[in-house]
Amino acid sequence: MPSIMPWIVVDVDSPYFQDEKGTDWTPVGQNDAVTWPDFQGLFKRKDVAQAEGHMAYLAAHGVTCIRLMMEYCQTEGRYFEKPVGRFQSNMVQFWDDLFLLCEKYSIRVLVTPFDTFWMARRWKYHPYNQLLGGPCKSKWQWLSCPDMLSALKERFTFFIERWGGSGALFGWDLWNEISPVHAGKSIENLGRYIDDISTHIREKEMQLFQKSHLQTISAFAPILNEPGMNALVFQHPLLDFASTHFYEPGSIDYPKNVHSAAITTGRMVRYALELLPAGRPFFDSEHGPIAYFRRNKKGLPEDFDDAHYLHMQWAHFASGAAGGGMRWPYRHPHVLTHGMRRAQQNLSAFVRLIDWKNFRRVNLNEEILVNRPSVRVFGCGDSNQAIIWLLYTGSNKAKIKLNEQQHLVSLSVPNLDDGHYRVVFWDTKMGIADQQIIAKSGIHLHIRRVVDLGNLAIAIQHYLPPANDQTPGKGGTLPKHKQRWQGKGSHLNLSIRPALD
Repeated sequence: MPSIMPWIVVDVDSPYFQDEKGTDWTPVGQNDAVTWPDFQGLFKRKDVAQAEGHMAYLAAHGVTCIRLMMEYCQTEGRYFEKPVGRFQSNMVQFWDDLFLLCEKYSIRVLVTPFDTFWMARRWKYHPYNQLLGGPCKSKWQWLSCPDMLSALKERFTFFIERWGGSGALFGWDLWNEISPVHAGKSIENLGRYIDDISTHIREKEMQLFQKSHLQTISAFAPILNEPGMNALVFQHPLLDFASTHFYEPGSIDYPKNVHSAAITTGRMVRYALELLPAGRPFFDSEHGPIAYFRRNKKGLPEDFDDAHYLHMQWAHFASGAAGGGMRWPYRHPHVLTHGMRRAQQNLSAFVRLIDWKNFRRVNLNEEILVNRPSVRVFGCGDSNQAIIWLLYTGSNKAKIKLNEQQHLVSLSVPNLDDGHYRVVFWDTKMGIADQQIIAKSGIHLHIRRVVDLGNLAIAIQHYLPPANDQTPGKGGTLPKHKQRWQGKGSHLNLSIRPALD
């Protein structure tokens, strides 16, 4: 079946994504797997209706992207090849059906070739093990063994020839959590791996489709402290966007409160953006409370986890990353909660407030001034637009009683050109709150507002009033029939309704 979805590309003039027809596209989603509850019914077509219902549910909640491994080898029976070079019919059918569902519900997939965590733990059972007739003698040589690389190229070739023509394929994560320990402890070997696999994929796609899908390489964030890893992950010339996995010890992987993970996320995004070449997007393609889950054999309490997730999502997004990051569930059952889905839905509505094609953002987490030390600010912007999210850090409770936490907050936003700005105040649980037109002259745009702390985001965009309009005073609001916005159309109708769970 011919693909009906346009391919995703990087914006020419900004570090974000669009499709090849020029429509903005933001990755909102999470990690999933063949064996997890939401897709296990698709394997061997045991319950296709359940899997399709799940895809419809994702689409209704604004999900645009899921990240999947070609196989998931925590148990036997889901290998993509067994033996190497023999592609398993049940897995091929799974991917056939999944791509059809992705096309139907306009959801894309970021694909990586192996589940390297379980592949390493269960290496003695894996078909790529030389002792089982595979190409590689040791897991410490995965990325440096010539026979392993040849087999991997054949795996990518098969996937490209069968599904590579689909726009539902967002892009390639060339290796899940790349590390020198799997390449003879050599950074140079990692660089050669990326060169070799990236070139193979692009040449094959150009031969078949005259264009190629985007490429990245994921890394476990703490390993980036090793010399040479940052240049490889963030700056390799053959990669199109950067992605890391936010498993910071303590604040993210074993949180004690609902705001420390957000603060860590904002710091990590700012650091990543400083390393990126101009125009290259970045997002966190895996995160979650992994240490808590392993130690306690259960997920975080649901209300706490919902707040933890929402805060990480907005810290990630407002700090200048693309989308809200991609959670690894770490729950029983191993799926995202309804509260997390509502958070995704809310973010997917907010993204329509920004003109992404012209958003040359820089991180402003430390440059935006706020009058309250108990409020942390996360933001990014350029000379015409900005995104801000406010986090109240004065309480460790997951649930904040809004009527007890109302405060007058004053913000000073730098870098914007002089002029008038439409400032949209956004409730990160309910959707649009209201909007103002504010005049700016001098160094900062000043915003004053009584807010319910813990759930407020702000979208700021340059506003051009018609020539015959009266100029509003500082902090004033134009009558609705006189409002005009420099951006996507002249109407703002972005309130969202809670979807049925």
